[in-house]
Parts: sequence; structure tokens; C-alpha cells
Amino acid sequence: FLSLKLENKTKGKLQKQICQVVLDHFEKQYTVELGDAWSSVREVLTSPWCWQHAVLLNRFSRCPGLESSLAEQGYRPAFPAALPCLPAALRCYIRTAPGRFPAQKHQPGKLKEYYLLNAASLLPVLALEVKDGEDVLDLCAAPGGKSVAILQCACPGHFHCNEYDDLRLRWLEQTIESFIPDALINLVMVSKLDGRKIGDLQPEFYDKVLVDAPCSNDRSWLFSADPQQAVLRLMQRKELSSLQFQLLRSAIKALRPGGSLVYSTCTLSKAENSDVISLILSSCSNVVPVDISEMARAVSQEFTFLSGTQQHELLVLPEKGRAWGPMYVAKLKKTSST
Repeated sequence: FLSLKLENKTKGKLQKQICQVVLDHFEKQYTVELGDAWSSVREVLTSPWCWQHAVLLNRFSRCPGLESSLAEQGYRPAFPAALPCLPAALRCYIRTAPGRFPAQKHQPGKLKEYYLLNAASLLPVLALEVKDGEDVLDLCAAPGGKSVAILQCACPGHFHCNEYDDLRLRWLEQTIESFIPDALINLVMVSKLDGRKIGDLQPEFYDKVLVDAPCSNDRSWLFSADPQQAVLRLMQRKELSSLQFQLLRSAIKALRPGGSLVYSTCTLSKAENSDVISLILSSCSNVVPVDISEMARAVSQEFTFLSGTQQHELLVLPEKGRAWGPMYVAKLKKTSST
């Protein structure tokens, strides 16, 4: 009875925080873009108590009883062994029931044992397929979850984590300090550069680039506490696709010929997802799409995907009982210098 009472109280509290201006905007846009899928997506987006937080283990800080403790609480390995690009060192746990494993606080000089995250946010990292010794750029790296995940997958020869925003940069630095041992810190370069200029500053320097672009974060925007800020965000939303395109152009310049790029966002918006990729493919003759449909099929037990997307892209739709999104992922390859 008490847990039910607490749940209802939590629901009521969270329900009141939903920003109606944002919800109305999404209602108009996503009814058109997602069709029948929108009603179930809307139900999950507006119900934070049913979101699932996956647990990504830190291979640099092993905790003997952690995996058995997770198993006792209903967690299981997130990705099937059949996944074509699953690194042996990457261990992530999820469960069907919603909930959140206790978070660990940052303690200077002590590594955290795990990272709580949306399991869908690992898909861009898996799609990137980083190998030991490769030079890797995480162009918009804060808060650092995907940077940490990349280092769980492989040991890059050089790993450049960039973040332009001051506050987010400090968050990124703290995340790296919490998860990466001193012996590997010299592999990681953290910078505060305008991502749109990195391609000109470091042309054809990287084997792999992740562009986890600034976007209209659907989940956080829905719970904007300040309605005026929400209105301003929605007005500026149209400008995001231009920024995303410029970041992608820069990332392509930074890639070596033969190198791969993964673009991701945590929005459902077509203008910020497939439209941006289509524009890049039509305007850059030295870039081709890479088929990631095999990866999508391999994880289809964990995630619900929007149907009708191209083979080089996927869009995770939030759904109850599944690992939640939203998360858009697209993969490209650079064919030549021109």
C-alpha cells in the first residue's frame, strides 16, 4: 500500500511538471511524423517512472559482487552475443521492470564501478566499431557517457573528447576522471573547441568520429520547469539542424579517407535526424552511407525501432517494457579527400 501511495505521489508530482507548451508542439509534429506510433511513444515520454536505466560496468574498476547483485534484482546482459560488433569488454545490464540502480557519487581519486544510462545511447558507440589503436574523436562529448563507453570497447591510439560549453565541459572532465585510470588518461585529450572548426584545425586526422549532436532533447524538454524558456527553445529548434549539418561537415573534414562517422541525437525530430543526413549525403560527394541494419536486427529484442527508415539509420522509439530512447543513429564512411 505504501509503495503504491508513493508511486502515485511521484506520478502526480512528475505529471504536474510536464510543460504543456512543449507537449502541444510535439503532439502536432509527431502525430504527422510517427503516425500511429506516437500515442504509445507519448505515453512513455510523459511517464518518467516507467523509464529504465541500464547499468554499464566500468572495466577499469571491477567490483566482485556487482554482477550477482544486479542478477538478484532482475538485471540481465543487455546485448546478445550474436551482435556483430559487440566488444568482449563491454558489459551492460538491463531489466524489463522500470527503476534505477543507486547512483555512485563522484569521489576524486576513486574510480566508479558503473555508469547509469539509457541503453539506447550505447547504439551509436556500437555502430562506430572502434578498434584498439585507432584515432578517435568524440566531437560533442559531454556529459561523457559515450566517451566512457568507447573506452569500455577499445583502447584508442589517441582519443579526443571535445565540448564547447563551459558547464558541460566540467561535467565531461569529471566523468572521465571518475571512470578512467591515471595510466590511460594520457590517451585522452579533452578540449573546448567549436566543433564546427575542428575539421579545419585537424584535417583527415581521425579514423573514427562520433557526432552526438546538440539536439532538441525530447525527454528533458517535456519537463522544462520554465514555460518561457520552453517557448524560447521551441523557437530556436529550427536553427538546430543548421548547427548539426555544420558539425557533420566538420567531422567529415576531420576523417581520414576510409574512416567512419556515426551521427546520433536523442530526439524523434525528422528535421534533426534523417533530413540532416540526407542533406549531407546530397552535398558531400566523398561520403557514402553504411548499412547498420544487421546491428538493428541483432538488438531488436531490446529496442523498438521506427519502421521505414533507411539501412544506414535507425530510430529507437520509447516503449513500455523495452529499453527506451529516443535515439537516432546514422553511419557514414568517407571515401576520398575531395
